Amino acid sequence: MSFQLTSFEQALRDEGMDGWLLYDFRGSNLLAQRLLDFPEGTLNSRRWAYGISAHGTPLKIVHRIEESALDHLPGDRVPYLHWKEFAAALEQFCSGKRRVAMEYSPLAGNPYVARVDAGTIELVRSFGVEVVSSGDLIQLFDATCDEEQWHSHQRASEVTNSAYDVAWKRIAEATRNGGGIEESHVAQAIEDHFQEHGCVATHSPIVARQPHNGLPHYETGSGTDTVIRRDDLVLVDLWARQDRPRSIFSDLTRMGFVGTSVPEKYDAIFQVVAAARDAGIAAVRSAFSTQRTIRGAEVDDVVRNVITQAGYGEYFTHRTGHNIGQDLHGSGAHIDNLETREDRKLIPRTCFSIEPGIYLKEFGIRSEVDVFITADRTVHVTGGMLQKEIIPILKDY
Repeated sequence: MSFQLTSFEQALRDEGMDGWLLYDFRGSNLLAQRLLDFPEGTLNSRRWAYGISAHGTPLKIVHRIEESALDHLPGDRVPYLHWKEFAAALEQFCSGKRRVAMEYSPLAGNPYVARVDAGTIELVRSFGVEVVSSGDLIQLFDATCDEEQWHSHQRASEVTNSAYDVAWKRIAEATRNGGGIEESHVAQAIEDHFQEHGCVATHSPIVARQPHNGLPHYETGSGTDTVIRRDDLVLVDLWARQDRPRSIFSDLTRMGFVGTSVPEKYDAIFQVVAAARDAGIAAVRSAFSTQRTIRGAEVDDVVRNVITQAGYGEYFTHRTGHNIGQDLHGSGAHIDNLETREDRKLIPRTCFSIEPGIYLKEFGIRSEVDVFITADRTVHVTGGMLQKEIIPILKDY
């Protein structure tokens, strides 16, 4: 992103905040560094703070031996040497303000946002201001996508969608006459497909035969225990983005069965997972069509309730989804009220996954789609097909 002071000031006014105090000590607040356009790898050895006011000139608080630390930003510079001078500079920024945003999460609800230590929060509060979370501001400036990035996500989605044909066909060819194929060989075929189509991934895709697919974060393996054969249930979780700057990831998970028909025990669980996924999508669409604010935690609750009511709540052991951006797990609102309390709003120009799963000892099932909310508040489900049933690989391929 490119730092634009007027946009930050307007956002503060829109959110009813008087200021935003961005603070860092030796790289403790990477969010602040990104928001303020620090070159990657920058590591100052002394505390600095950058105070943006809804109305007024920004304040650059820097140590005297690192006075140039914030020279790339507009504002008045206030150097300090003694810790008391640092505190006095913070108090100067807080003077006349009621609500100041910081990278803080009330009651430790969201560690993705909480980047400022408790002592600094206490110090700022001692100046008579209310410290509020900057979580929604962060995603506004660090997680939203422009039109070019929206198109990059669509193009990546085309490649990730077509990668499933590659995976299922490779499995079918290897197993049709009684043979088998290691999980890692399928993963390599997917990675080759990405490379051929100008895409990259941060890590090898997850290809998991049963019972490995009962482990939500299983790492694709090799060896006899990973050989996929006829009558195996297979989970494939893959992700990629275009190999160019600022591109946005696509992240999908689908299920296949090595046979011509899918056993009822697998289909029954998949239908619960798919119903939960679809309930989450519907909740987001309903909120945006009626101009109602919806938060990540609420969508997680909707999805989780479907699985709980079906009797499998204890087997859904992770959050419903995560923000997606230039990083696979981005800095915007996640779909989570399990691992963290995600009280940030879902906002236009952001992307996130909805990926419920049920993980039993014998096997696991997950379905993952991406949801992209465009600037006009339209809710798109990307990645091609919305899987309605487990793929019978030897029938379809």
